[in-house]
Amino acid sequence: MTAPFREATIDLAAISDNTRQLRRLTGVEVIGVVKADAYGHGAASAAVAALAGGATRLGVATVEEALELRRQGVNARILAWLHAPGRRFDDAAEAGVELGISSFEQLQAAASAGSGRDPVGVHLKFETGLSRNGIAPGEAERVLAEAARLERIGRIRIVGLFSHLSNASADDDRAALAAFLTSCAAAESLGIHPEIRHIAATAAAIDLPEARLDAVRIGIGLYGLSPFDDRSPGDLGLRPAMTLRGAVAAVRRVPAGTGVSYGYDHRTDAETTLALIPLGYADGVPRQASGRGPVQIGGRRFTVAGRVAMDQFVVDVGDAPVAVGDEAVLFGDQTLGLPSATEWADAAGTINYEIVTRIGSRVPRRSVS
Repeated sequence: MTAPFREATIDLAAISDNTRQLRRLTGVEVIGVVKADAYGHGAASAAVAALAGGATRLGVATVEEALELRRQGVNARILAWLHAPGRRFDDAAEAGVELGISSFEQLQAAASAGSGRDPVGVHLKFETGLSRNGIAPGEAERVLAEAARLERIGRIRIVGLFSHLSNASADDDRAALAAFLTSCAAAESLGIHPEIRHIAATAAAIDLPEARLDAVRIGIGLYGLSPFDDRSPGDLGLRPAMTLRGAVAAVRRVPAGTGVSYGYDHRTDAETTLALIPLGYADGVPRQASGRGPVQIGGRRFTVAGRVAMDQFVVDVGDAPVAVGDEAVLFGDQTLGLPSATEWADAAGTINYEIVTRIGSRVPRRSVS
């Protein structure tokens, strides 16, 4: 049977199970983060799977991502937190999308969008040391006072308070948590009583119990990957949801000294068989993993030979009986003996988050259970 030419299979049951596992572990609400097309897994289907596993809300980066989920029939509560300068929020208000607010100007825009309709739900985000978006400490008093006023007159509804941790160290994260709780106390002193406070993403949700608060935002953990260098998904009770595979497109027997791919970074040591895999950096396979990325064919593990090209790469399989149409697996569930996304990340000098998120639109996604 010939394998798919190129394909990413997405185990939706794994996403549900991972959500269930992390909800059991943390004991609080789970916000399923499905930004960036659910880290490459398919936003709408991943959202439904996360909700089936017990997530109570969804998180995305942009309003556009939230609106696409609405178009796909996802009716759960959605929070979007990264906005272009000067963006209006009328479309978000109409779709019932909650907004992460990082500045006085964004707060005013949210209040304007709530004029004449139900007030827009907002989550006020505080900058607590990551040096990215979030209400700056020097602006917090002004923003909180205005937010409290706008809520009193029915222009906004303050659903949440949140921030983000750096994962630099436990001490750094505890310092950020302390700063966040100080901001929460300041909000409460002004009569702001949100439904939830959330600061922990997957790593802190697992390793820093005091940061769980009322809810945790689970991103990489939904997809069964570990945020830690020293623990595998299996160690955390998680199961990778994506398997990336392709069919061997060509097989060639070559003599010793044959150059392989651009630049001849690899030359064969002896007579050998080369197998061509139809996936390249246009599909998200990192060129930085040239000569290092693992591939499994016929139950045996090989390594990328030479440079990864735009559409393809070569594997030197020696004398293994590899044929056109055989399945080549780049990564999947390592408990099944497959290479992992983390191994590809190590080969490319990056993180497993990037490996799955960068898989391109040319690779069909097929949902399985």
